[in-house]
Amino acid sequence: MPELPEVEIRRQYLETSSLFQPIQHIEVEDKKLLTTDYATLTNALVNRQFTGTRRVGKNLFVMTDAPDISVRMHFGMTGDLAYYHASLDRPRFARIVFEFSSGYNLGFLCPRKFERVGLVSDVDAYLRDKKIGPDGLDISLQELTDRVRRKKMVIKAVLLDQYVVAGLGNWIVDEVLFQALVHPAQRADILTDAQLAQLHDAIHLVLETAIRHEATYRDFPNSFLIHVREWDDSPYDDVEAHKFCPRCRTRIERSTVGGRTTFYCPNEQLLIQA
Repeated sequence: MPELPEVEIRRQYLETSSLFQPIQHIEVEDKKLLTTDYATLTNALVNRQFTGTRRVGKNLFVMTDAPDISVRMHFGMTGDLAYYHASLDRPRFARIVFEFSSGYNLGFLCPRKFERVGLVSDVDAYLRDKKIGPDGLDISLQELTDRVRRKKMVIKAVLLDQYVVAGLGNWIVDEVLFQALVHPAQRADILTDAQLAQLHDAIHLVLETAIRHEATYRDFPNSFLIHVREWDDSPYDDVEAHKFCPRCRTRIERSTVGGRTTFYCPNEQLLIQA
């Protein structure tokens, strides 16, 4: 599933390819992928231009030259973008295509049809209505502290709550907690100021690392917990060797915390009782 880093990479791709080109037509293969009916979508966007982007968590908003018209893209399980010349074959799974007067197209790829596109008139109002909190890369330490300490729940579940902080998925939260030396089952409301500062720093470290490496997990530093996970494209011949903490060599434990599969180091991520 595209996480915040993948969506940020798609945002950058769209910005460098598809801005300031009038839209002359929108081809939609499956109208069930739209959250706005097709006629309204085309009436609003034809002859308009994309002028900029904003990403909040896993939501990508594309601004237009009309102040009250933005496009929301949600990439579902496997969504992606493809910018290509109209003379070329349409990319596989490009079920929604924005056709520009420049002769180029932007395809919204929907392999599993969980992806969605629709219009938003006010991005901030949309975020409030959907209870989407500050983005993981934008949230301040004070905001994070205030939001986390309101919760008498395990910190893993709190960080996965998109209203607390937007864009942190399961593997990202495991990595953040590992880098911050915080146990995933630690109660959120008793975290110290130092632990919260470590969490804030770790959120930036993990997200910025993932974006820098274009979310190619095998390229992450050896000091990252993510290598414990058995990705299909794991580059390691000896997978068992990567089941140990890269810092202290303790065997990584796997359990269920907050209803989600969780990896952590039992030696360094200690559970502190209230």
